[in-house]
Amino acid sequence: MSASSPQRQAAEPELHVVVPVYNEAENFRPFYESLVSKVRTPFDILVVYDRDEDTTLPVARELAEKDPRVQLVKNEGRGVLGALKTGMKRPKSGAVLVTMADLSDDHGCVDEMFALYRQGYAVVSASRYARGGAQRGGPMVKSLLSRTAGASLRVLAGVPTWDATNNFKLYSREFLDTVEIESQGGFELALELTVKAHLQGRRIAELPTVWTDRVAGKSNFKLMKWLPHYLRWYTLGVRGRLAPRRS
Repeated sequence: MSASSPQRQAAEPELHVVVPVYNEAENFRPFYESLVSKVRTPFDILVVYDRDEDTTLPVARELAEKDPRVQLVKNEGRGVLGALKTGMKRPKSGAVLVTMADLSDDHGCVDEMFALYRQGYAVVSASRYARGGAQRGGPMVKSLLSRTAGASLRVLAGVPTWDATNNFKLYSREFLDTVEIESQGGFELALELTVKAHLQGRRIAELPTVWTDRVAGKSNFKLMKWLPHYLRWYTLGVRGRLAPRRS
């Protein structure tokens, strides 16, 4: 239930937007406006935060007072991994979209992502590296590693996306109910779920997106700390055709 508004929509939408936040006061209003202006599919927004002192909260509460689609959710775990897990388990049906509040994701493709979900795809990946996609800014090493991981997983393991590590993804609730999230770091969760969907034989789609590095606030991405966690799921993906399937 929303921590900021007693009102709820008359009918729960099929699309649930999960956004983990950490001191995104400068970005959250334009993030919200991006969703509202670009997404026509009925949706709600689950704003998952760690601390009551988070600078995002005053902005989010102000928006929630006017728009009951905005729901504040306290992180039941810790950090970005806890926030993602907390947000993703709340919807009971429909589709779960993960996106970041730093304005890096282009929400202009969300309606098309949802349409693919309605066609039976369990995972829909917004891809920086598909034809028509692009990445603007960001650390060169991080970009090289993610591009290489996505390309090699596609070629060696048949994972049907060039951008398996991108967190801007949509998942069916039905698929999420079949997997145990085992990630221990943070943003590698997207890679874990993509690999597991592939090993289950689920349908995975991708469409191009343009990713833009943040211009305000501080990134919470810790490449060197999380790299071993990415390698775990990358290895499972490459070995997947020979290894026993896991859930």
